[in-house]
Amino acid sequence: MQFRRPVEKGFIVNWEVQSEIWDYEFFGSRAPLQCDPSETRLVLAEPPNGLPVLQSNCDQIVFEEYGFESYYRGVGPAFNAYHDAQSLFRTPTDTATAANIPAEILLVIDSGYSHTTVTPVFHGQPLHSAVRRLDVGGKLLTNYMARQISLRHFDVRSDPHIVNEMKELACFVSLNFKRDLERSWKGTRGQTRPEYVSGGIAKDYILPDFHKKLRGSVRDYDPANHTKAQKLAAAQADEDVLTLRNERFAIPEILFNPSDIGMRQPGIADLIHQSLHDLPVGLWPGLLANIVLVGGNTLFDGFVQRLQKEVVQRVPDDCVVRVARPADPVLSTWAGAANLACHADIEKLAVTKQQYDEYGQAWLARKFLAGPGTS
Repeated sequence: MQFRRPVEKGFIVNWEVQSEIWDYEFFGSRAPLQCDPSETRLVLAEPPNGLPVLQSNCDQIVFEEYGFESYYRGVGPAFNAYHDAQSLFRTPTDTATAANIPAEILLVIDSGYSHTTVTPVFHGQPLHSAVRRLDVGGKLLTNYMARQISLRHFDVRSDPHIVNEMKELACFVSLNFKRDLERSWKGTRGQTRPEYVSGGIAKDYILPDFHKKLRGSVRDYDPANHTKAQKLAAAQADEDVLTLRNERFAIPEILFNPSDIGMRQPGIADLIHQSLHDLPVGLWPGLLANIVLVGGNTLFDGFVQRLQKEVVQRVPDDCVVRVARPADPVLSTWAGAANLACHADIEKLAVTKQQYDEYGQAWLARKFLAGPGTS
């Protein structure tokens, strides 16, 4: 069985497939959201610094094929400014009011399926010249983990969904990589160091059998159980167990040190440093004090603390660094877009079908790039 994804590296590149998804979700007889495009406003998130030809294709599909009443295509990370980002760093005096005011300045780190981006946001708009991208996302981490497990244990390359679940349940971001690597080292040949057995790094992942157990689970490594399982034949074992050691922290480490796998790209903290140097120094305090993490990869234990530690090491001592993660970093961008759709700002940002028909796609592209106030 084969399947196709309409999105490659974060960009919609196959509108034939994407249209099928939209038809099923919005317009089909069993669609969860029944809507009439001619009476509907569409707010669409895209990655920063999208290719103009892909943006043009998107605009044409929205208005010429579906005929939406109005439409706004914006940079996804910037939508987080409308998701009550202020409450992540302080308790607002008026929660209802704070949720309706876009954060004045943010530095959004979005680490998702295809890539990781650093996006400075000022008054709800991305500062495009300072956006930085790292071609490491959840897909790469899962594939690399599958490769490592296949080399060390057994072949799991045909089961990426199991490896992805394993990654999400067992992996963490190390706060001291060298120390944790030492704790997970067995020792020289014929030697077994005590820390290797009881150092707290090793975890057992119990594989699903898809009969009684549909999902895997993680438990503490037990040397006694491990020895017992080795003596049993595979047919006699009650469960299939995979012991994870340095894979648990070496996989997420790629986000901070891509050179570990031969990539010639800087890690997240260095990308933040590069982004700041493309902006006036006067903006640094506001950006560093409001670093927001979104995307599924930011759910790794230790991610927030590690990033804060590395950023502090790279910026002037008088800059306050605050890093926060929303309660649901996966849906945070969507929630911000939903808030924007109901916000007064959307009237200045969105383009109607009548305007598109009158002024054309080139005018629409300039308006979306320039932000509010463009006519």
